Amino acid sequence: MSNLQLRIISALVLGAAVLALTYLGGLPFRLLMAAMAAAIFHEWTSMGRTRSSRAHFALAWLLTGLILLLLIAGAGPQISFGVLCGAVLVCLLHAWLARQGGWTAAGLLYAVAPALALSFLRSDSLAGFAAMLFLFAVVWVTDILAYFTGRAVGGPKLAPSISPGKTWSGAIGGTVFGVIAGLAVVAWTGSLLGTAAMATVALCLSIVSQLGDLFESAMKRRHGVKDSGNLIPGHGGVMDRVDGLVAAAALFYLIGAFIAGGASPAGGFFQP
Repeated sequence: MSNLQLRIISALVLGAAVLALTYLGGLPFRLLMAAMAAAIFHEWTSMGRTRSSRAHFALAWLLTGLILLLLIAGAGPQISFGVLCGAVLVCLLHAWLARQGGWTAAGLLYAVAPALALSFLRSDSLAGFAAMLFLFAVVWVTDILAYFTGRAVGGPKLAPSISPGKTWSGAIGGTVFGVIAGLAVVAWTGSLLGTAAMATVALCLSIVSQLGDLFESAMKRRHGVKDSGNLIPGHGGVMDRVDGLVAAAALFYLIGAFIAGGASPAGGFFQP
């Protein structure tokens, strides 16, 4: 079996499982988000393990576990993000006292904040499910079509010093098809915002998802690793699979929270 075939099979299986848990929402989806955050934090800290003492590493995991318990319990955004900010500050303070650097604290924020954002985006309403379908469509189609467009068209490299395989043609193609996919979801579910507004949101999410991909590639290059882990056959680690999603989810949540409030951000885009 070729690597591409393995990637496709893994993506189909993983995608089906994620969509099923997203449809269920509630506790099953929050458990999925907690597992995702824990895996990301593990992979992040594993890349930079030599930077952290055992005490600092244990404290960071304790703080991460506390926030993930709040996530699973369904705590509101003010409590959840408030505790997250406090945890990051405590981690940074301990790192400063122990002369450890801020790598672990950055990983805590990178792993947990998107998981919280995704949980509040999903909520327990039809709007939450529609918002997740929109987000998945934009990010997944951007990722897939950027790969195939880049291979088919080729051309100048997007960021050769970070990710030599990515091209400008792939980035543009992925963005165009990502916006189309998002608008297809809007046409099916309906939206409180106009088509032009949702197209703009989809455009921003597509671009940010690709920036998130490049950011993760830069982190791996910095530490001299090819993949963040080996949990997902053909894809590497969890970070490798959700690098674009976590970046886009954070932006999507912020836009929705600005429109409709942090507790029900999906209500800013779709009918409850």
